[in-house]
Amino acid sequence: MADSERFAGKVVLVTGASSGIGRACARTLAADGAAVVLAGRRVQRLDEVASDIRKNGGRAHVVTGDVNDEASGPAWVAAAVDQFGGLDGLVNGAGVIGTGSVVDTPPAEWDRVMNANLRGLYLVTRAAIPELVRRRGAIVTVCSVSGGSRPYANLAPYCVSKAGVKMFTQCLALELAPHGVRVNAVDPGVVVTELHTVTNTIPDYQAFLERSKGTHPLGRVGNAQEVADLMLFLLSDAAGWITGANVPIDGGRALASAR
Repeated sequence: MADSERFAGKVVLVTGASSGIGRACARTLAADGAAVVLAGRRVQRLDEVASDIRKNGGRAHVVTGDVNDEASGPAWVAAAVDQFGGLDGLVNGAGVIGTGSVVDTPPAEWDRVMNANLRGLYLVTRAAIPELVRRRGAIVTVCSVSGGSRPYANLAPYCVSKAGVKMFTQCLALELAPHGVRVNAVDPGVVVTELHTVTNTIPDYQAFLERSKGTHPLGRVGNAQEVADLMLFLLSDAAGWITGANVPIDGGRALASAR
């Protein structure tokens, strides 16, 4: 089978599909033959991604909601079954960032980050498991070098939430291994997306990107397509003996641990 057809007949639900890594994953999955269910909160952006996919001959269906809404996950999975007949893969791309120390972060902000990055992950994944078990599918989640591998000062809620994602991945991998379902995550370094700019957590974003070249041993930041390509490999049959892994894709940043 050609690379462009490696996901032919597969159905994949992608959260956070309206931008960044989630959007890149959705587009690449569709180009590789998958039918994709695009999930997120921004319907106009999701429709734009779906339109691009369809123009290129792919199949896409848009669903809206919030990962923290307990009704969203089951509704998204039901849509995958109704529209395309089942579910073979889950890409957990939704997430937020939150800066601040343990002392300075207000409880409401702490809860916002934990809920989006960890509780929402749990709710959507839990809803998808029965269908993934039925079709012996795979799960891949966006974690981070911040927490997945290294802690950083003044990034406490984000680091702690992503450390939880790492352990969630490992626990679930053990639980689902007897059912033939693989569960992995990726740990990106700094990647050019809207993650920081939407929330304005870094006022001078271009200066941050320039500075980040020096904190990654390979001398540059990453792009969403590079991360998407790794995530698709982990979803594919080529990664059939990999589960419970948090795979770094960070230009060497975890080795240097500089921020």
